[in-house]
Amino acid sequence: MIHIRKSDERGHFDHGWLNTYHTFSFADYYDPEFMGFRSLRVINEDRVAPGRGFGTHGHRDMEIVSYVLEGALAHQDNIGQGGVIKPGDVQRMSAGTGVLHSEMNGSKEEPVHFLQIWIVPEKNGIKPSYEDKHFDDDLRRGVLRLIVARGSQDGAVHINQDVRIYSALLDGGASVTHEFDANRHGWIQVARGEITFNGQKLVAGDGAAISDEPSITIEGKGAEVLLFDLN
Repeated sequence: MIHIRKSDERGHFDHGWLNTYHTFSFADYYDPEFMGFRSLRVINEDRVAPGRGFGTHGHRDMEIVSYVLEGALAHQDNIGQGGVIKPGDVQRMSAGTGVLHSEMNGSKEEPVHFLQIWIVPEKNGIKPSYEDKHFDDDLRRGVLRLIVARGSQDGAVHINQDVRIYSALLDGGASVTHEFDANRHGWIQVARGEITFNGQKLVAGDGAAISDEPSITIEGKGAEVLLFDLN
């Protein structure tokens, strides 16, 4: 079973400094049919103006993954972590018992375009932590490269949930296949370009929930895609 979430059906707010699309209910956007999928709670596609961003604010009991598509995202928090992530970088912050952080555009001249992803952790009250890693384009071109997984499987960023996130760059009709174990589910998010999979066509901003499908084959044209394998 495949349920398509079209880009233009998402929640959309343009605040001037922030142009944001919400795949699932978030903040002032509420859609009872899209409260998340399995442990995947948030996918926000954000474009932030130069020199602007999200000032210091708090989170708790959430795994927050940032995936930069263009520009630079500057992170600072109260657990001693900070830095700037760019395309190819994956950042994970485990809010746990509570963390304060800011996410700002790291450039005074260029906008930053990124995906903010929230995963519900497997348990509450863990110690806050932070990690980021870089994944070269060559590692993701024409393959589903594991970038986030519990236990840092295959060099991925660790996450406190039984979730695996893959990234793929697909050019010129290149295709990849993913097989789901029994009782697993999937979510595809197209970050750029267009793809077809299992008879469905998706373009940038589109997503799809996948259940009871033993496998999927994704073919892309100038595409960057994230695949979530969820329990």
